[in-house]
Amino acid sequence: MFEQVCLVHYHEIGLKGKNRPLFERQLIKNIKIKINPIGQCDVDRISGHILVAPKKGTKLEPEKFDVIFNVLLKIPGVVRVSLCSKCARVEEEYFRASYLALTNFGDFETFKVDARRNHTDFEKDSMTLNQEVGEYLCNMCPDKKVKMKNPDRTVHFEVVQGSIYVYSVSERAIGGLPVGVSGKVVSLLSSGIDSPVASFQLMKRGATVCGVHFCGTPISSDASIYLVDEIAQKLQDQFGGMPRVYYIDFGNYQKQIAQSCDSEYRVVLYRRLMFKVACEIAKREKARALVTGESLGQVASQTLTNIQTVDDASNLPVFRPLIGTDKLDIIDTAKKIGTFEISSRPADDCCTLFMPKHPCTHTSIKSCENFEESLEIPTIIYEILENATIKDY
Repeated sequence: MFEQVCLVHYHEIGLKGKNRPLFERQLIKNIKIKINPIGQCDVDRISGHILVAPKKGTKLEPEKFDVIFNVLLKIPGVVRVSLCSKCARVEEEYFRASYLALTNFGDFETFKVDARRNHTDFEKDSMTLNQEVGEYLCNMCPDKKVKMKNPDRTVHFEVVQGSIYVYSVSERAIGGLPVGVSGKVVSLLSSGIDSPVASFQLMKRGATVCGVHFCGTPISSDASIYLVDEIAQKLQDQFGGMPRVYYIDFGNYQKQIAQSCDSEYRVVLYRRLMFKVACEIAKREKARALVTGESLGQVASQTLTNIQTVDDASNLPVFRPLIGTDKLDIIDTAKKIGTFEISSRPADDCCTLFMPKHPCTHTSIKSCENFEESLEIPTIIYEILENATIKDY
C-alpha cells in the first residue's frame, strides 16, 4: 500500500556543482527545524529532491500533513512542493494511486498524465507510462476528457530511486537558497513596510539576518518596538532567517545631533550614526554586510548623493535589495510575507524626530564629518551598545 509523503523540489541548488551537498544538507536541516514541532518526519535526499515522510512506524493525521505542506512552501531554497503517494513499482499500485490523485481533489472535466523517469532501471519509459496510465484513467473516468494543454488536472509521475511518486497537488514555493549558506548580514529594521521586505529578500538568498531597530525613545513613543518585535517574530517563524534583533533607544542621540548641526543635515547624520552602530553590531555578530530597505529617490535621504554620504560611514558593503523597486511591488511582497498589516499600524519613526522642513538632498561627506567632530562618536557608539536590548527569536 502506498504512503502519503511530500516531495520537495529545488532548482538553484541543483546548479551548485561540487558544493551541492552543502546546500542540500542545509536545506534538510532547515526543513527539520520547521516541521519537527508539527510531527516527527524523516527528511532525506533522493536524486534531486528532498523527501519528507512520516517516521517509520508512525502515521500523521491528514490535517498535520496539510500544515507541513504549507510550512514547506515558505522555506527558502524550496521551489515547489508536491503532495504525493509513494508507490512501489507495481502496476496495480501506481494505477490506483493515479486514480486517487485524479479524483480526490475536487471537480474536473479535463486531465492529462505527465510522467518522468529519472532512472532507466525502470523498464517503462515516460511515453509508455503516459499512455498506459492515461488509458487506465480514461477507462475509470469515461465521462472525462484528455486535454494536453491547460487541463483542469494533471496527474504527475516521478520514477525516483526504486519508487514511483504520484501526485496532482503541487504548489510553487518561494525558491531561492537555504538560509544559512550565504553568511550573516545586519539589517536596519524599522516598523515600516520596506525594511522587512528587504530583510526577507536577503533570507531568500540564503543569508541569516540580524536585525537592529533604532527607536526614538525616550523622546518619542516606543510603539515601533512592539511592531518590530512582531515583524521579527513573523519573519523568524515563517522563514527561519531572523534569530536576533538589537533594540536601540536613539532619541537622546538624535537630540544631540539636532543641537550640533544645521537642520537640513539632521536626517543624513542620523543615518550615518545608525550605520556606524550597525557596523559595530556586525563585528560582534560576525556579519559581513548591512541591509536597508531604501528605494532610490523615495525620500530626501535616498538621493544618490545622500546615499553616497551615508555609505561613507560604513566599513562594510551595504545591500539595498529594493533600490529600484516600485512601492506597489514592495507592498505586494509585504502582503505575501505577512508583514504589511503589522507595518501599516501607526508608530513614530525615529528618522522623523526633529525633522527639518527642508532636508538637504545633496549633502557632502566633508560637511558631515565636520559636524561629527563635536559629537564624540566613539563614546556615543559605546553607550548605545552598552544599553541595547537584545532579543533572540
